[in-house]
Amino acid sequence: MSRETVLGNARIVLDDEILHGSVHIRDGEIADITAGPAAGEDLDGDLLIPGLVELHTDHLESHARPRPGTRWDAVPAVLAHDVQLSGAGVTTVFDAVRIGTLEGRDDETTFARSLAAGIEQAQQAGITRVEHFIHLRCEVSAPSVVAEFEAFDDVSSLRLASLMDHTPGQRQYADVEAYRRYMLGKGRLPADAIEEFIAQLKEIALEHSVPNRKAIAGLAADRGIALATHDDATVEHVEEAASFGVRISEFPTTEVAARAARERDQLVVMGAPNIVRGGSQSGNVAAAALLDLGLLDILSSDYVPSSPLQAIVQLDADGRCPLVEGVRLVSGNPARAVGLDERGVIAVGKRADLVRVHPHALPATPRHPRGHVVPVVRAVYRQGVRVS
Repeated sequence: MSRETVLGNARIVLDDEILHGSVHIRDGEIADITAGPAAGEDLDGDLLIPGLVELHTDHLESHARPRPGTRWDAVPAVLAHDVQLSGAGVTTVFDAVRIGTLEGRDDETTFARSLAAGIEQAQQAGITRVEHFIHLRCEVSAPSVVAEFEAFDDVSSLRLASLMDHTPGQRQYADVEAYRRYMLGKGRLPADAIEEFIAQLKEIALEHSVPNRKAIAGLAADRGIALATHDDATVEHVEEAASFGVRISEFPTTEVAARAARERDQLVVMGAPNIVRGGSQSGNVAAAALLDLGLLDILSSDYVPSSPLQAIVQLDADGRCPLVEGVRLVSGNPARAVGLDERGVIAVGKRADLVRVHPHALPATPRHPRGHVVPVVRAVYRQGVRVS
């Protein structure tokens, strides 16, 4: 039997305009979009946007390890994470799982595998609101990272991998002092051990980063896994990534790197918290600056699940980025980046992954003189079924 739903009286954010009308859903797909009133569920003039496609969130790890030295079972951690994502308007997520460590935590591979197993178990059981894939973040300076990557060969939901190198003195931590503050703030090392540790990291990276980067790029290509690069800072970094077939540039740290990535047809990803907070916590290029230069393609939540939706609604209210363009940053462009062309936009024949959003107005602030706006997610539909 055909399953049909009509969502009416909505401000529908299409790829090129906002239409006041209704969306007709049949068997999980968008069957029709019409202007004007229609019988069906009344959305009371709220926004209707395509479900967010999240390529980079580190948030699952905070549920699986809520305090230092404390572990939570993987499936309940996934479900708690899933609820937050759905409540933030996400309908497709690539959960970041890290491999490769230089911080003395010998059980990190086991931890990463447990997260992947939890994701796949919950997904296969049909108990998640959001569709979950795995984004394997590979610390290329770690000696064991290639073997760890190969240990994920049986993980079917692995669809994206990123090459990252957090060695102090380059890329994200070009400012070594920012690295010191981060490590000490996290309590990972005592203050009297930090300098020796930094020297060791640099020595290890010099030996392993380049060969590991090449090896993982080759393995990803062989397995049909989309590849991203992380924290590129120079033209040389971008050129190396392009030689590996990288199409996604995550969090370039400089305007120079972002511009070089665009010239090589790479989609530039920045963190939405960078937009919401007004800058990078590491002192690197601001996402808003890249947006103003036309060098920003995708916003990800990074460490705050609600931040992409919050960012695009506020950018629209500030007059900096129309909502139609903002929705592309969080839905259409990330879907395109990983080959999920059947979603990310409200159009006939596409998946009915939809989010009802009510923009709640707050008093103006010095940063937002035209008004501070908070998005309230009132309903989330995945393939036409309400899940939140």
